[in-house]
Amino acid sequence: MSSDVVSDSRADGNDQEVQGGGSETLSKRQRKKLLKQQQWEEQRDLRKQKRKERKQQRKLERQTQVEDRTDCPDRKRIRKEAEPSSLRLVIDCSFDSLMMLKDVKKLHKQIQRCYAENRRAAHPVQFYITSHGGQLKQNMDEINKGWVNWKDVHIKSEHFHEILSKDDLVYLTSDSPNILQELDEAKAYVIGGLVDHNHHKGISFERAKELGIAHAQLPLSSFVKMNSRKVLAVNHVFEIMLAYLEKRDWKEAFFTVLPQRKGAVPVGQENKQKQDEDSEDSDTNETGKQNSENEKDQTNGKQEEHETEHNLSDSCERTDV
Repeated sequence: MSSDVVSDSRADGNDQEVQGGGSETLSKRQRKKLLKQQQWEEQRDLRKQKRKERKQQRKLERQTQVEDRTDCPDRKRIRKEAEPSSLRLVIDCSFDSLMMLKDVKKLHKQIQRCYAENRRAAHPVQFYITSHGGQLKQNMDEINKGWVNWKDVHIKSEHFHEILSKDDLVYLTSDSPNILQELDEAKAYVIGGLVDHNHHKGISFERAKELGIAHAQLPLSSFVKMNSRKVLAVNHVFEIMLAYLEKRDWKEAFFTVLPQRKGAVPVGQENKQKQDEDSEDSDTNETGKQNSENEKDQTNGKQEEHETEHNLSDSCERTDV
């Protein structure tokens, strides 16, 4: 019996040690969990304040958005207020077989730009894409399948002269001797969809003559002096026409659209630009000349210092002797 009592007492002692040891020491995970809980409790007021600030900020943003919609209509409202023009702009894509695939891809991007600009224009035109097929259609199917859902554009596989009256057609080509002075909004102006880097010079002009339709060039030379050739990209011609419909001023339309890399300056101001460039070159030359003289002075000064040191050295040697 005494042995049973001893064993029971030992067992009770062991339980107390385990319990006591368990209550005194915590595992690393338990300590970490307890610390997080303490931090959470301490930051309760801070979280409440941040929620209040975010709520106030969202309220201010909603008020600002309402004021902006009242003062300045959004793009959709501007689009509804646009005044469509009866003028038709046609991109003739019948030159597909004359282009390499990389040039067809460039034409695709230019057409995308035309579509986007027409959608947001103040006076959107009646937009036609004709002779749509071949490499161009294949590239559009692969790269931009959404083209089938484009709005406010007539995409036709037929040639432009098969769907539009020849009497209404005017082919825009820089080789035409006729200068376009005013836009006739009853006409359909055709832009050659060709990216050829001047490999097929005059082809659109010849196409117009073969079909017996009117042709003209934009009055670019009357308003603009450019460093590069005056053949413009498809989207540039398209955007210039849109700009003219809005501004009714060729000069303003040209300088709104033409990229800076074309080096475009108003006619009559090219001499002023040349004088400015000459002045800059002169200033550069003067600066270079001054720098050269300064370098020469520095060289002469170093040489004189070297000679002086040499003379002093000789003097010291003679003195020592």
